[in-house]
Amino acid sequence: MSDVTLRPAGDAAWFIELEDRLDEAVNDRAIAIGRAVCAAGLPGVRDVVTGYRSVAVHVDPLRADATLEEALARLASEVTVATGQDAAIVRVPVCYGGELGPDLPEVAAFAGCSEDEVIALHCGRTYRVYMVGFVPGFPYMGTVDPRIAMPRRESPRVRVPALSVGIAGGQTGIYPTSTPGGWRLIGRAAVRPFDAARTPPCLFEPGTRVRFVPIGADELARLEGQP
Repeated sequence: MSDVTLRPAGDAAWFIELEDRLDEAVNDRAIAIGRAVCAAGLPGVRDVVTGYRSVAVHVDPLRADATLEEALARLASEVTVATGQDAAIVRVPVCYGGELGPDLPEVAAFAGCSEDEVIALHCGRTYRVYMVGFVPGFPYMGTVDPRIAMPRRESPRVRVPALSVGIAGGQTGIYPTSTPGGWRLIGRAAVRPFDAARTPPCLFEPGTRVRFVPIGADELARLEGQP
């Protein structure tokens, strides 16, 4: 297990860390480890959170026993990563530009192209959800075409409207709720990444593949009016 590091994070969590690089194979392995830990039913495990290249295992220190570290190490080293099973693609309609995407002109200037070309570049790739976090349901997706991979704002906005689609360097994502944020806003999505009344509440999970589809304001209003 030389490429895996297992370390405690206080008395209520363990971190399982893999190779320090953004890579689909590494992320696949982190996802597989996270699922294996969930399925193992280890005493004291309260929650499992998968990151880009890591797994955080949150535990109840009053219930976890001395065998937990050994069990986590074994699972991390023995896990089998599924191959050849492409995840279904989630298509996300987006209305780009205008008041809904106030940073689209700046991204176009950064890329040295038109706003329509930015939209085409953003919609021209299939993205991978590497992790979900920050706020419930926020999908961190990659990777954005380098031409439009504009860094995040130096001064974050105090309030980003819910369902805003943004770019931050090589990543793109969707704000599930209104929250502060520094990503470059280029449009508004017609899907809700998080809905507490939905089962499951998160539309995306690590490993999900996503394609963005451009729509007009009328279509956005129609989709938003659907139950």
